[in-house]
Amino acid sequence: MSDLLFYTFAFLTLACAALVVVNKNAVNAAMFLIVSLVGVAGLFVLLDAALLAFVLLLVYAGAVVALFLFIVMLLDTTPGSLKPFQASTIVASLLGGALLVVGVLSLYHRAEFPAAAVPAAAPTMKAYAEQLFTTYLLPVQVVGFMLLIAMLGVIVLSKKLEAKEDAP
Repeated sequence: MSDLLFYTFAFLTLACAALVVVNKNAVNAAMFLIVSLVGVAGLFVLLDAALLAFVLLLVYAGAVVALFLFIVMLLDTTPGSLKPFQASTIVASLLGGALLVVGVLSLYHRAEFPAAAVPAAAPTMKAYAEQLFTTYLLPVQVVGFMLLIAMLGVIVLSKKLEAKEDAP
């Protein structure tokens, strides 16, 4: 049963991630990103990391994607006329994809897989909280501040400037 769930969540994650990349509408792409993150959260639950799944859904699906949608809607991006790809762009993309496949295959063939993994001790909420509020406090605060600055920047940039006419 767990194999079926794993394959279901993995397929859901990969399919929706591909739809995020190929979708032309930014709002639909953000919705597919949320579904892809739900699939990753399902994989975390299968690994008995329910807290990590909850944090992933809360932070990424709840905050970052919502902020992305807010920014997209403020900028009012309407899909206009798309320029066709140039031949050099297509060749470079195919070359990059081929190099990626060759690199992954070479790493796969060189890798030594262990026979059995040693089970690790289950993390506790206290350990997460201690790490979050001691070791990683500054990075969390900096990321929050950067998201706030990005949101304020989008608000300022999205305001329509009206030309003032000089009245006699």
